[in-house]
Amino acid sequence: MNFPINQDRDYHILVVTSVSAEKDAVLRGLNASSSFDVVTAGVGSAAAAAATAAALSRTRYDLVVSAGIGGGFEGQAEVGSLVIANEIIAADLGAETETGFQTIQDIGMGPDRVVVDEGKIEIVKRALRSSGLVINIGPVLTLSTVTGTAQTAERLARQVPGAAAEAMEGFGAATAAEMFGVDSMEIRAISNVVGPRDRSAWRINEALETLEAASSILSEVLIE
Repeated sequence: MNFPINQDRDYHILVVTSVSAEKDAVLRGLNASSSFDVVTAGVGSAAAAAATAAALSRTRYDLVVSAGIGGGFEGQAEVGSLVIANEIIAADLGAETETGFQTIQDIGMGPDRVVVDEGKIEIVKRALRSSGLVINIGPVLTLSTVTGTAQTAERLARQVPGAAAEAMEGFGAATAAEMFGVDSMEIRAISNVVGPRDRSAWRINEALETLEAASSILSEVLIE
């Protein structure tokens, strides 16, 4: 099942990754599909926003996909699985107060999230699951500092109930897309559990293989 396009031109998709290893995995999966452009934005929300805005200012796209690897919250997304964001949330953008952290939305300075179109989520979810990949749907948190303690993981899970994954770029890419009137998604292959920082437990190669497999399906489901 593909997206209902109903237009007189090709559907054109921008995929935004943070590092070259993610870009390479996506490109291997897409197998030179002309309907996709893949860029390496750099690490962090600001870099992702800048690169996405620059690309959107040059070329007309129908969808922006922030794609890469990330951490999965325990009980929500296991290592080796995929997360499709239903909300892309700026989880550490806000203000510290005597009663605790407040998001930019809490303090009335703007939205702290981009909500992803449910129809697109459903189409991608069904296609990826039919290929045998393990798929989770839930909020993906954009953070400037990757979580490294159990306490922070617990706090974030309380702050955003059902949080599935964390990464560093999604909100930036989605915000830029929103400014240009373009839909966005975020897809993360899970390489590690959110919590105490233990690089020996990370499964980066496995996550990149999962990202490649997902990209090969996207090239079929997102275009006619």
